[in-house]
Amino acid sequence: MTTAAKEFLEHHADLLPTEEDVAFFVNHGYWISRPILPPAVLDTAERGMKRFYAGDRDQLLPGGRAHGGWTPEHGDVLRKNDYASLVVDELATLVRHPLIAACAARLSGADEIRLWHDQLLYKPAERSLPEGGKVNVGWHTDRQYWRTCASADMVTAWVPFHDVGEQNGAVSFVDGSHRWDDDVVLDFFNPDLSTLDNVRDRHEVSVVVAEIPRGAMSFHHCRTVHGSGPNLADYPRRSIAIHLQPGDNHFVEHHGADGKQAWHPNDEYVTRTSDGHPDYTDPLLCPRLWPPPVG
Repeated sequence: MTTAAKEFLEHHADLLPTEEDVAFFVNHGYWISRPILPPAVLDTAERGMKRFYAGDRDQLLPGGRAHGGWTPEHGDVLRKNDYASLVVDELATLVRHPLIAACAARLSGADEIRLWHDQLLYKPAERSLPEGGKVNVGWHTDRQYWRTCASADMVTAWVPFHDVGEQNGAVSFVDGSHRWDDDVVLDFFNPDLSTLDNVRDRHEVSVVVAEIPRGAMSFHHCRTVHGSGPNLADYPRRSIAIHLQPGDNHFVEHHGADGKQAWHPNDEYVTRTSDGHPDYTDPLLCPRLWPPPVG
């Protein structure tokens, strides 16, 4: 570890997970920090979110690719835009804040943390939707979408831009589900496959709804089952999910039960390969976040 990283940890020791916090994460599959991000960082991210939705970009994605995901033509629905921090500087300021990656490193035990990808998320208030409309995220694990990753211990930091709780449709976790010994596959894109009824016959299910004040965030293991309910507040829920990989993560081939080879957008967006495979250490797509880059 660099001298600068050691000094950073010493200076911010009161904001990082304690040994008890790490033990909680290992046992329960999630952890909620206390407020650790400066308000100015979140204010900046809010401005970046507005710029992003207005179509304002500071750069294109690696390789000169255009950005996909939600556009205004989709209307007042759940907005999900991957890789937003790679194209808007204010969002990069938040995603690359060293406290986030330092917490992830301590919780997961990884010596190095790289960005996997991020997701800018906007959940409209349910009252603003057409009658009968609902916007929720069905139960799933992140791991089931990351089969090309050698690591099964990746971590997600979910950062709300304001206070969140059950009324806002905050993220919810199935306590301890990362320790289930079977390979749970749910699918928030398919309502029939996103219900917890699919696992209740094999597991005890205990749901925890996160209550997170502004400046705090949640962390969860990639095998932890999670989702979120509708936003019942009178304002949109605004947040970003930061998916993080350990430094030794690399591409592996994986074929599903149907024989199809697993794939992730990162496989297409990387600007370099390693032994003929996508290089998940590509600094343009997956920059190192911990220890913080020097300079």
